[in-house]
Amino acid sequence: MKIQIINGPNLNLLGTREPGIYGNKGFTEFLECLRKSFPDIEIDYFQSNVEGEIINKIQETGFSYDGIILNAGGYTHTSVAIRDSIKAIQAPVVEVHISNIHAREEFRHQSMISAVCMGVIAGFGLDSYRLAAQALLQRNKF
Repeated sequence: MKIQIINGPNLNLLGTREPGIYGNKGFTEFLECLRKSFPDIEIDYFQSNVEGEIINKIQETGFSYDGIILNAGGYTHTSVAIRDSIKAIQAPVVEVHISNIHAREEFRHQSMISAVCMGVIAGFGLDSYRLAAQALLQRNKF
């Protein structure tokens, strides 16, 4: 099984960006632990602050991977283009958020991509990615 994790804008700053909201662990450190938790799954990682690069990665992996875990960051609330790219691929996509977006600013309560994703996991810190991987693994078993 192959899973692609795609992180959007500002998530390259995890560990230093607003640690009260996002924690103090960098994603690279967390990714090592995630891969150890799922030794039978190939987990690839991509991060970009550029909307078009995120769309390119969704299209590149959306027909050859078993699933995508997507934290589109701020693009979650604004990008019809990312939504359309998710609709165009075959791989299931799990929308992930580190923070509980519904406990934050009003503009974060609306997602442009939720309706075209397999599911949404939010508010469990970096563990949201593990929960998403588990959901994709379970889906693949059936």
